Amino acid sequence: MTANFSFECIASCNQTKARAGVFQTPHGIVETPRFMPVGTLANVKTITPAQLKDTGAQMVLSNTYHLHLQPGEDIVAGGGGLHKFMGWNGPMLTDSGGFQVFSLSEMRKITEEGVTFRSPRDGRIINLTPERSIAIQNTLGADVIMAFDECPPYPATRTEVEAATSRTFRWLERCVTAHQRQDQALFGIVQGGVYLDLRAKAAEDLKQFNLPGYAIGGVSVGEPPELIAQIVETTAPLLPFDKPRYLMGVGTYREIAMAIASGIDLFDCVIPTRWARHGTAMVQGERWNLKNAKFRADFAPLDETCPCYTCQNFSRAYISHLLRSQEILAYTLLSIHNITELIRFTQKIRAAILQGTFASDFAHWLEPGKVQEEK
Repeated sequence: MTANFSFECIASCNQTKARAGVFQTPHGIVETPRFMPVGTLANVKTITPAQLKDTGAQMVLSNTYHLHLQPGEDIVAGGGGLHKFMGWNGPMLTDSGGFQVFSLSEMRKITEEGVTFRSPRDGRIINLTPERSIAIQNTLGADVIMAFDECPPYPATRTEVEAATSRTFRWLERCVTAHQRQDQALFGIVQGGVYLDLRAKAAEDLKQFNLPGYAIGGVSVGEPPELIAQIVETTAPLLPFDKPRYLMGVGTYREIAMAIASGIDLFDCVIPTRWARHGTAMVQGERWNLKNAKFRADFAPLDETCPCYTCQNFSRAYISHLLRSQEILAYTLLSIHNITELIRFTQKIRAAILQGTFASDFAHWLEPGKVQEEK
């Protein structure tokens, strides 16, 4: 593996493909499986790095596309690199910008060279190629960087997905050549849409590069949950056992549990902070709308078992009051709790894997069709 990086699987589940591991990076270890909070613009929305650390977060994701547009990678480098710029000294990952670019369907043009798009921020024309994406990420300085890929939408025809998957492989070759820093691990991304044979071929093609880690991309782009589960269940075991496996853009209890059962190690999603900004708390598998009248005079903490700052100091009634008053503190307190909740969820799964009880302890979340309850 790349210098200063290693991955070790220390336990696995007999009934599933779940595993517990340790991913070593230049900025510390990540105990897997682990949820990674999203810090799009070099910040996790509404909370400070100190508060983020208290949630139990070990690794944080930032967004290449957004940081390139504002403030620009050279500004970040001038501030000492991404870690120092945002005041986070733990492991970090940057995505390639591919997903964001391809979501600009009416504002971009794809060619073999790369993608040309009009910046939604100031209207300027930007050319993003595999080489440019890697150069930006090299400049930003995260521990893990992602190959530039083409993320096909859902639904898309087999012909369209096949073309995108082939182009992703050719772009990976260019990313590997362009990558300049040994203190950054370059992960490849398996595409292939809902076509399992294309996913299998993509996984096999990527393995020839012997990369430090591998990701499954192109899920959670509109597919029904059962298709996502099928894609992950069939694709994850095809990736090298001795490298970390990262499922991009997944963050509900059931999605995480089922992905871990398929052999996934890392996850990221904006759900904890996005739901917080809508007044939603994640509590032991349920979604609570704190704006509901039932919480106005409820003076219990969100979760008496939760060690987070929010649960240790504030009541449901207080958070409900803040939300009704449109106070920003409400979003901070809910973000702290929601991130802590998902990280605790993956920590509990890790402990169960180590104890050999994952399949039984989390059977509730591994049942097909299980949905989150709203209170």
